[in-house]
Amino acid sequence: MSDPDKTRRRMRVRALAAAATLTLVAPMAACASGDGDGGTPTINLYYPPEQNLQKVVDDCNAQAQGRYKIAYRVLPRQADEQRVQMVRRLAAQDTGMDVLGLDVTWTQEFASADWILEWTGENKAEAEAGTLEGPLDTARYEDKLYAAPKNTNVQLLWYRKDLVQEPPTTWDEMIKTAQDLKQQGKPYQVLTMGAQYEGLVVLYNTLAESAGGRILSEDGEQAVMDEGTVRALEQLKAFATSGVASPSFSNATEDPVRLEFQSGAGAFQVNWPFVYPALQEANPDLAKQVGWARVPGIDEGTPSKVTIGGVNMAVSAYSKHPEESFEAAKCIRNEKNQKFSAINDGVPPTIEKVYDDPEMAEAYPMKETILEELREPAVRPLTPAYQSISTVMSAILSPPSGIDPQSTADELRSAIADALVSKGVLP
Repeated sequence: MSDPDKTRRRMRVRALAAAATLTLVAPMAACASGDGDGGTPTINLYYPPEQNLQKVVDDCNAQAQGRYKIAYRVLPRQADEQRVQMVRRLAAQDTGMDVLGLDVTWTQEFASADWILEWTGENKAEAEAGTLEGPLDTARYEDKLYAAPKNTNVQLLWYRKDLVQEPPTTWDEMIKTAQDLKQQGKPYQVLTMGAQYEGLVVLYNTLAESAGGRILSEDGEQAVMDEGTVRALEQLKAFATSGVASPSFSNATEDPVRLEFQSGAGAFQVNWPFVYPALQEANPDLAKQVGWARVPGIDEGTPSKVTIGGVNMAVSAYSKHPEESFEAAKCIRNEKNQKFSAINDGVPPTIEKVYDDPEMAEAYPMKETILEELREPAVRPLTPAYQSISTVMSAILSPPSGIDPQSTADELRSAIADALVSKGVLP
């Protein structure tokens, strides 16, 4: 007889996959790229909220000397809402979008749909010059460059120096250390994201890559789920059932994790660098006791590979001003402006030499650890179908305590194979 819980789970995963592959096209009036006073082209930049990005835009407008004017159109704060807005408008061939700030997981999808233009010639050379290879991988599709990485991101291990003399280098070591702290009646929890959303997929991808596993084949065409990915499932299950994860682990997202660690409940936190300035402001006494290190790996002596995030700059295929749009995108993500955004908005640069600037030392005391991870990163599966894959993966992995490693790997392989057939959200 079949397991009714598993049957219900499969039905839920299929429903989620179907929802993720629907084309979200709604009637929308096209907003053509307007011309400013005197016929100056307006380059509409659609980009996520970034507090000081307008200053970068102002700088680039001054540099353009009246040849065009960039207008910063702020996207919604939530990534899903950003994507829905852009998918709808690009599917409708809206000419009112020129430069697009894309999450690193969307570039291949948008390129496969012919919604963004390839970077070629001098534009390509400028985008690639000095840029870290991991972020560049997220900007390519079928060996062509379709975006220029503006900023990247990577999680770190944050740990209590007053509780732990040296940071653990493996997850097993971290779990054992936390269990010892628990027995001693000290703060012990290992805090990170385990809710059914992209954060759980990021955690699992880091574990899988650190174990040498492959979720997809090299060409991105087939679901693999090899032995390394099964070991990652074993590690995720072991952590979730170790007694040192937060009771809220299966519902935890980035900011609640930050707040829980900030309150003093945790000995360890795996989270993005935004937690550092927040901790300095909210709990300066605790901040003095917090150190950082590379996220633990799976095997002793084998460094982890940590999943990168970030934003790529793309040019819409429907822009009426592609030449000016490429120029605007290059300015917004140039070396000078990446340093400004890193220092003022906390978004790590993709141009490697920026990390050597003396001004980076104060804003990013953890910059060497960030750079160390960025030089050997984990990249999420590169495929136009990533959105569908992420949706089904988060459903199958949740809750992590319910993972049955080999069975879950088989279920993931089947669901990912189905998601690949969709080839992403296309009109």
